[in-house]
Amino acid sequence: MAWNRERLEHVAQTRLGGAKLIVVANHEPYIHRYENGEIEWFRPAGGLTTALDPVMRACGGIWVAHGSGDADQEVTDEFGRIGVPPDDPQYTLRRVWLNKREEENYYYGFSNSTLWPLCHQVYCRPTFEPKHWEDYKLVNQKFADAVLEEAEGGPALVFVQDYHFALLPQMLKQKRPDLVVAMFWHIPWPNPETFRVCPWANELLQGMLGNDLLSFHVQHHCNNFLETVDRSFESKIEYDRFAATLQGHTTLVRPHPISVDPELAEEYLGDDWRARENRLRKKLRLRNRPLLVGVDRIDYTKGIPERLRGVDRLLEKHPELLGEFHFLQVGAPSRTHLDSYRQLGDDVQLLVDQINWKYGSGDWQPIIFVDKTQSAKDVTLLYRIAAGCVVSSLHDGMNLVAKEFVASRMDEKGVLILSKFAGAAWELEDAIQINPFDVDQMSEGMFQALTMSDTEQQRRMRRMRRQVLDNNIYRWAGMLLSEVGKLVDTDVLDELDESIADSPFTSEFSPSMVSEEEWV
Repeated sequence: MAWNRERLEHVAQTRLGGAKLIVVANHEPYIHRYENGEIEWFRPAGGLTTALDPVMRACGGIWVAHGSGDADQEVTDEFGRIGVPPDDPQYTLRRVWLNKREEENYYYGFSNSTLWPLCHQVYCRPTFEPKHWEDYKLVNQKFADAVLEEAEGGPALVFVQDYHFALLPQMLKQKRPDLVVAMFWHIPWPNPETFRVCPWANELLQGMLGNDLLSFHVQHHCNNFLETVDRSFESKIEYDRFAATLQGHTTLVRPHPISVDPELAEEYLGDDWRARENRLRKKLRLRNRPLLVGVDRIDYTKGIPERLRGVDRLLEKHPELLGEFHFLQVGAPSRTHLDSYRQLGDDVQLLVDQINWKYGSGDWQPIIFVDKTQSAKDVTLLYRIAAGCVVSSLHDGMNLVAKEFVASRMDEKGVLILSKFAGAAWELEDAIQINPFDVDQMSEGMFQALTMSDTEQQRRMRRMRRQVLDNNIYRWAGMLLSEVGKLVDTDVLDELDESIADSPFTSEFSPSMVSEEEWV
């Protein structure tokens, strides 16, 4: 039976036993802002919000998030609540307000200058500022207070999202031991030697071990986490069922690869996509040339300079391709408060200019750089018309761009060039998998995308689409809810050894440390 919204609704109704579902994430799924004096709302780009919004629409409940829009407070009630989607409310958004100092130190500071580079092994040194740590703790407590208010003393499943809230699970359990708390860590977990350089490593681990279930994208990250705990505490580590027990509390550690809602691609394309393609090609002077596309935030983990150097190398090795294709890079500005991100944006623009100067002519430029955020509708159009999509992450938890591209190719054409250091590479084996640090592999992958036969494209894409369609976002959520639902149904926490017999990922689960290629 296929997983869809209706099946997920059934799982939520039957497995949660009437418990309230509360999702906690830094980013909100809908933002209100002022435009020309009027209040408008929009759906922000981002893998987490795009993935979880359909889940919340299906299950209902409450999403607790940082209210970041300049008009957010104008439309909420006295508790910061509003029904969303704003035009058809299906669940509640509870906004938490942060002042400038808290946002600077908790989000830009500890979350993205400490934990982000610490967990992504791409040679960017993390910072360890005590003031960032203090506000990270303060904001985690502020969110814990909001969650406890929303739980209202009744049974609840709290589903915590990502590295912004490592301390939150323990805070919740200290106040409400009866709450069932699960956490999904969307980014990689590094090896123990890397993580333990953090001055507050033990406090972070203790916070995460407040979870009843802790989930990562792939088994390798589960392995790394349990090994980190094993080296940090006198704790009980059970590799036969992948669980850690500290001070009498047991945390299950499981891989659950996140995915996308395949139906959204068709919705975003609409019936007018051909006309929109023609307008886009005219606007950017693309003519009918094939496109290779990259869609990313400007982030040093995404390998954008590496793929641009791949274009340079491709034209150097294959001068016959001059004037024959375009590489279109969408680079949404990201975290521009941080010097490293501003510098990366400047470096990318400089590299684009250099390569275009080197190979371009009056009516043709090899690289088109769009340095602003694009709507989901426009991004899906790019996926649909591209000859190939380049996902060249230097280190990534999953990277949903790869799955979004596959979901958009109802024509069973197009080629995915995928870094072997992205979590998606474990599932999408029919992509052209490359080492993004190897400029020759990068350029060869692009060459294959531009020259691959329709028959071979169809063979590869058909297999990848089957993987994405079967293991979609509803299945991901359903498997997680099924597992933690057993903890809602029973108050006996020593029965955590039960797992989901019908999970599609059971074959990937190993009762012992799995020997896998080390991530960069």
